[in-house]
Amino acid sequence: MKNYKEVVGIDVSKKTIDAYCYHGQVHKEFVNDIVGYKSLIKWVFKVCKEDTVFYCFENTGYYSLKLALYLSSQNIVYVEESPLKIKRSSGIVKEKTDVLDACLIARYAWLYREELKPSTVKSTSHLELGRLLALRDQIVRNNAGLKGTLKEMKVLLSSPTTDAGCISLKRSIEYLTKQVTCIEKRIKEIMSEDTSMQKNYELLTSLKGFGLVVASQLIYHTGNFTRFDNWRAFSSYCGTAPFEHRSGTSIHRRKQCHYLGDRKMKSLLSMASVSAIQHDSELRLYYNKKLAEGKDKMLAVNNVRNKLIARAFAVVKRGTPYVVLQQHAA
Repeated sequence: MKNYKEVVGIDVSKKTIDAYCYHGQVHKEFVNDIVGYKSLIKWVFKVCKEDTVFYCFENTGYYSLKLALYLSSQNIVYVEESPLKIKRSSGIVKEKTDVLDACLIARYAWLYREELKPSTVKSTSHLELGRLLALRDQIVRNNAGLKGTLKEMKVLLSSPTTDAGCISLKRSIEYLTKQVTCIEKRIKEIMSEDTSMQKNYELLTSLKGFGLVVASQLIYHTGNFTRFDNWRAFSSYCGTAPFEHRSGTSIHRRKQCHYLGDRKMKSLLSMASVSAIQHDSELRLYYNKKLAEGKDKMLAVNNVRNKLIARAFAVVKRGTPYVVLQQHAA
């Protein structure tokens, strides 16, 4: 991005977007829709009078997705950055306004323009996969809450089978269960429609502990294994990679996982690790070996998590399913 002469920082909210030209030092508010995006482009061209302009905004989910789709359709260069990176690069900021946020985004993009890379919109199948996985998680959480309420009501009531509240809860639970099944069916259809995704899905499910949800989440978060160069980078993204913490001669702690990371992916890998320890003889021996060395249980589980991540990247890179070596040992 070093060849660009101007950057436009955009603060995206639900109904409006605030744009700020870094060198022009001008600000204007637009509506967060197609009409607003067209007005934004015309305004930037009028103010900057430069063709070498790129746009930068924070990744705010659905709100910023509409803007990204429009800029991509118009072949306009943009960078969709993590809000945390921009916040930590801004120093001490005591005020909070949309105009100031847009200004800070523009400042960040200009100062780090040599390190930034143009963003691209994910394919339609990847976007739908992400929406379905998020919806499934929400429905499963709601269903778990209803099951807990039903369990408590059954204990309090003498005849729960005839109670209207229990009957209503049972119907809701059955309906949500059917919805989860429908979503999972659609997820499988998305996988089957994309040859690369289907192949990677089959490779991942050859690993013990990897089912539909874990494999699908892994494919989505890695961009079908195109977003990260190696398994260590993805381990750092999930928050399972240990980092050093030392300074001089007085501070020297043991390596620990950083609190920043994808908590959902980390939780799924934890459940996959527990399942793999039970059903994979190699990982069970590895886990017991770590415990015998005096390591804490959660530390040993984290080692298994990294083993699973390494195996996932290995089978995808190799293009062949995982084979348990002990089955073929002499």
